[in-house]
Amino acid sequence: MINPVPLYKEMFQQMGPQHWWPADSKMEIVIGAILVQNTNWNNVDMALTNLKDETHLDVKQILNLPTETLQSLIRPSGFYVNKTRSLQAVLKWFDQDDCNFALMADKYKSDLRRTMLKLPGVGEETADSLLVYVFDQPAFIADKYARTLFTDLGFRNLGNYSKLQKRIWLPESFTYQDAQEFHGLIDEFGKRYLKSRRDFDASFLGGFDKHQLDRP
Repeated sequence: MINPVPLYKEMFQQMGPQHWWPADSKMEIVIGAILVQNTNWNNVDMALTNLKDETHLDVKQILNLPTETLQSLIRPSGFYVNKTRSLQAVLKWFDQDDCNFALMADKYKSDLRRTMLKLPGVGEETADSLLVYVFDQPAFIADKYARTLFTDLGFRNLGNYSKLQKRIWLPESFTYQDAQEFHGLIDEFGKRYLKSRRDFDASFLGGFDKHQLDRP
C-alpha cells in the first residue's frame, strides 16, 4: 500500500495552497464535474457561462429546460448529447433531496459512492470528485495526472484509475480539505512538470524517494 501523505506535504510546502476546484458553489462543481469529461476547462467555462446566463445554475430551472435547449447551452463542452442525459439524471438525483448534501451523505452513508456510480455518465473519477468537493469526504482522486506522477515516482502497473486508487492508503487524520488540496496540487504539478519525463526529473520531485511512501 502507498501512504501518499509525505508526498502531499512535500508538494504543499513547495507549491502552497491551491484552493481548487474553480467554482462559486457546490452545484457549480457538480455540473462542472459532468461537463469536464473528455474536454478542457476552457470549454467547460463557456458551457457554464451559458447555463448561468439562462438558469443561474438553479437545478429546477435546468431540469425544466427542453432537452434540445440544454444540449445547445452545453454544446461548447463537447459530447453534448451524452452529457445532457447525464446532467439531467444527476441533477434529478440531487433534486430528490433538495440538493441537501449533508442529508444525502447521511442518507446513503457508505453506499454514497456506489450509488453515484449507478448514475448515467458518472465514473470513478467523477464520483470521487463529488465525494471530495461536494460531500466533504476524504478520497484520493486517481486521475491521469496522478497516475503519471506515481509512475514517474517509480510505481508500476498503474494503467487505470482503480489500480492506483486501490493501492492508496489514507490515514484517518487525512481530511477532505487535504484531499482537495492534494488533488489541486497534483493537477497543477501535472500542468507544469508532467508533459515529459525530462520535465519531471528537473522538478522538485525529481529526486523524491518513493520509499517515503511505504505504509507505516
